[in-house]
Amino acid sequence: MKTSLTGIKPTHLPHLGNYLGAIRPALSLVDQYRTLYFIADYHALTSVRDSDALRGYIRDVAATWLACGLDPERTLLYRQSDVPEVFELTWVLSCLLATGQLERGHAFKDALARGESPNAGIFNYPVLMAADILLYDTDVVPIGKDQKQHLELTRDVATRLNHAYGEGTLVVPEALIGEAPLVPGTDGEKMSKSKGNGIPLFEPPKKLRKVIMGIKTSSESLEDPKVAEGSTVYELYALVAPDEASDMKRKLEAGGYGWGHAKEALFEAVEAEIGPKREAYLSIRADETQLDAVLHAGAHKAREIAHATIQRVRSAVGID
Repeated sequence: MKTSLTGIKPTHLPHLGNYLGAIRPALSLVDQYRTLYFIADYHALTSVRDSDALRGYIRDVAATWLACGLDPERTLLYRQSDVPEVFELTWVLSCLLATGQLERGHAFKDALARGESPNAGIFNYPVLMAADILLYDTDVVPIGKDQKQHLELTRDVATRLNHAYGEGTLVVPEALIGEAPLVPGTDGEKMSKSKGNGIPLFEPPKKLRKVIMGIKTSSESLEDPKVAEGSTVYELYALVAPDEASDMKRKLEAGGYGWGHAKEALFEAVEAEIGPKREAYLSIRADETQLDAVLHAGAHKAREIAHATIQRVRSAVGID
């Protein structure tokens, strides 16, 4: 069975967009691949400056994935920081990459375009990401189209190392490009923590309903027909309850069915999907000792793979 690897950056509390766009699609790969999911806590240091918040985000992310169905008996779930071999491989890879490649990195270029002075972590981000992937003999990496650049750099540096030091030293991964849905936020833009337009994943039903009822809509009267396609309420409903979406579309376009009705239907659909997971999340998140034990157990297994890879790399480059 081929290996699939997914990294999760712990920089905020998970929201509905994370669940629909990343968690649910990623967990569907378990039957097809040997799956590894790691919490990229060192990557988070490029932007998170609150140590207590980071500790919380790490556990929030782990508890979220477990509550949503990740089975640690079938899947490795671990913290990036619990596998220090990743930094050794990062250095080796750094010595094979040109600085020009890193200067073309999306995050680095975007920071410069905004007039910022990006930290060295943002500059070196793609190298650490490549090491995250190559350390575990990863065959496929599930990514969106906007992430192809990072994987191409990973493939390039793995190929360079193999060419310089021996074919087969590193597995050259392939992209597994999925059609990740664009999940709209409450303002119609892409749901994002930074934009403040997210729908909380595990907040109490009362707060969840309040957020959903606050979604921006057009101002037609109750009797008027409404355009479903492109509206935030309908698009979210179609993602959460695809089998019932055509019925909502018919009601909206026929008239006599208001946006308030549609929002209520969306709330009920989200609650039906998330409600049971909320209870699991709260239980898992409350037991930090057990949660940490799950992450440490995953890291122990991950380090076995990482150690074998580093031994191959060391031998290949001449550092036995």
